[in-house]
Amino acid sequence: MKRNQISPAIAIFHREFDRFIKQKARCISAIVRPLLWLVVFAAGFRSVLGIAIQPPYETYITYDLYVTPGLIGMIALFNGMQSSLSMVYDRETGSMKLLMTAPISRRLLLIYKLLATASISTLQAYIFIGIALLYGVNLPWDGLITGLPAIFISSYFIGLVGLILASQIKELENFAGIMNFVIFPAFFLSSALYPLWQIQETSEIVYQLAIFNPFTYVVESIRFGLHDTTITESTFGLILASLLLSLIVHRLFTYGQTR
Repeated sequence: MKRNQISPAIAIFHREFDRFIKQKARCISAIVRPLLWLVVFAAGFRSVLGIAIQPPYETYITYDLYVTPGLIGMIALFNGMQSSLSMVYDRETGSMKLLMTAPISRRLLLIYKLLATASISTLQAYIFIGIALLYGVNLPWDGLITGLPAIFISSYFIGLVGLILASQIKELENFAGIMNFVIFPAFFLSSALYPLWQIQETSEIVYQLAIFNPFTYVVESIRFGLHDTTITESTFGLILASLLLSLIVHRLFTYGQTR
């Protein structure tokens, strides 16, 4: 990275982290929301719903272990949408125009913001993982390392999706509504809560929706990453999708969508 590009990168990272830290409710809710799912929802099903042996698991597992990758994906999903919401807010307040006049290409500006967003999501994810371990979720210790690329790439991909939405929605109130329309179907119509084979046995329609749901591959990428498989087909697919969406995002923000 050239010296004249380091300062903008540091400034954007500082801005995103400073905004995140000052929004205390956002910090707390990012951890409390999945933690409630783990403590209340997963605990209720732990003795009732066991998960059969299937990759990446080599033995029968408890439900709380199965649902943990989905809850990590939930953290990335909410934070990615929240970060995109801030883009809409910046556009309404005029801060976006100021950012776009910075002596740096829009492509790099967007990349730095996405990297900052993914870094925050990853930090949140590991705070949650630490609490989950203390709670008694039996995650493999090696998975804390092998899962890092999957968590970061997944967070980056979700941030890209959020930016595409932010580029098309002009009003803050509308984006808040769209967030719920995107987040909850993406989460529930995925393998975050139940294995795909179990969904297929229950409903073929829901199974097909889960297959075509990108969040399913986010969850599976994180799941395999936490069990000693760094790069899977799902992770590789997210990398390719991120490259494609990066081109789309750049074109959207280049041709006046942020005005």
